[in-house]
Amino acid sequence: MIQLSTLLDAIEVKESKNHQDQKISEVAYHSEAVKKDTLFVCIRGYKTDGHQFAPQAVESGASALIVEEFLPELSVAQYVVEDTRQALAALGDQYYGHPSKELNVIGITATNGKTSTSFMTNAILEENQWRTGLMGTVMVKFGDTLIPSVLTTPESLDLHAYFAQMRDQQISHVTMEVSSSALDLKRVGNVDFNIVALNNISREHIDLHGSFEEYYNAKASLIREATEDEFAVLNLDDEYSASLVNETKAATVTYGIDSEEGHLHCTDIDLSTGRGNFTVEIKRPIKTVEGQTIEPTSFDVSLSVAGYHSVYNAMTAIAIGLISGVSISTIQTGIKNFKGVERRFQFIYEDDFKIVDDHFANAGNIDVTLETLTKMDYNNLHLVYAIRGSRGVTTNLENAEALAKWIPELGLKKVIVSLSESHVTEKDIVTPEELDAFNKTMEKAGVEVELHHEMPDALQSSLNQAEENDVIVIGGAQGMDFGAKYILNQLVEMKPELDAKEVLAPLEERVAGIDESFLNKDDAK
Repeated sequence: MIQLSTLLDAIEVKESKNHQDQKISEVAYHSEAVKKDTLFVCIRGYKTDGHQFAPQAVESGASALIVEEFLPELSVAQYVVEDTRQALAALGDQYYGHPSKELNVIGITATNGKTSTSFMTNAILEENQWRTGLMGTVMVKFGDTLIPSVLTTPESLDLHAYFAQMRDQQISHVTMEVSSSALDLKRVGNVDFNIVALNNISREHIDLHGSFEEYYNAKASLIREATEDEFAVLNLDDEYSASLVNETKAATVTYGIDSEEGHLHCTDIDLSTGRGNFTVEIKRPIKTVEGQTIEPTSFDVSLSVAGYHSVYNAMTAIAIGLISGVSISTIQTGIKNFKGVERRFQFIYEDDFKIVDDHFANAGNIDVTLETLTKMDYNNLHLVYAIRGSRGVTTNLENAEALAKWIPELGLKKVIVSLSESHVTEKDIVTPEELDAFNKTMEKAGVEVELHHEMPDALQSSLNQAEENDVIVIGGAQGMDFGAKYILNQLVEMKPELDAKEVLAPLEERVAGIDESFLNKDDAK
């Protein structure tokens, strides 16, 4: 229990009515989480408004409300604030005792590569024998806790709750993905970051944010709002990331492959095996969080993950490792031992033919995935693509155009398309306009679309068509999260001579698409 007045100290209340100081048992933003003596915060979601659920919250035991306008029909204490989302973040931080201040928090944002960079960074920190936490698109992981993610960045109240659990379990370093929507919706409000990074920015979520400029400003806010006590890692090869060098109070550490002007320069890249080997030159002294200085030197790095884009991800992770005070030899070992992230160009079957699982979230991601395929040796490519539902026509048109651009090089005559109707939530349903945009782009490119309403049917079709030395790519964000589970089980059924345990091994530590009770409620309820 905590005194209401103590919680209110964390926010600016414009007006109040029915005020009485009282003991608060919980803070909640979802009416189903309310119990006796809860402080309920009415936040606005993308589709519903939490103010609509205040009566239900009061009926369940809420004794005080944080609102953006008074609700005259309710007699409980009400406190009006400018922005209930910002208030929720501040209240969560206050309720849990400012846990992020006791952790080394690393926030990574980008259009592409947030997840892989976060996992790579975590691998370096773990190699240094630190107790770590990891939060992002795939999962929340710390100690013995592993929870499949619903949001890339949890809602602010949940985020501070996770930080509190990590603090209590003596976690020292937390690496987290920070999405543009999380920044826009104040989900990382009141988080005490130590290091922030912006890898790259390209067009994505334009329909969600309204314009590319708004999307960029949301991403950039992680760097622009960093304090002089923080470090900011920026990519000089990306014009948007590079432009922020002089727009932050944080101490900047920069890197580049093309650019040689930064603290770190990547040279002698060898991608002949698909997996990068390169040299990192430290060209300028780098300060660590402990105030030590890393002098100019150079060292070699070998990656166990494929793709040119992985070199950029590695450069961010290396910079974070150096700033954190990890030795060069430990960084080298940690990165070498990092085997990749599920659904990020992940080989889930390599025998008579190959199956690659990739999340195909946006045009940039599609580009790097298909570019990698052009460097591989195979007979025929079978692409099973789950259209990204409810992301707007613009995003889906860009994804389709990215596919179309690579079709001549890949020799694709047909794309197997899944709407994944039984395996997505309401917020990810493919709209008729999105499907139409995709179909028209494929028609213009001269590619046949084999359409399936259900994802398992689309996957089975690809298996039926695959022959020796072919490659099946199962690509798509939420609509293909369950793909690996289905296709590998279908493969075992089709080929009883295979060792089922060996074929299904990639599912053993998998997070995405394993728990079928995934249907979400809107975040505002």
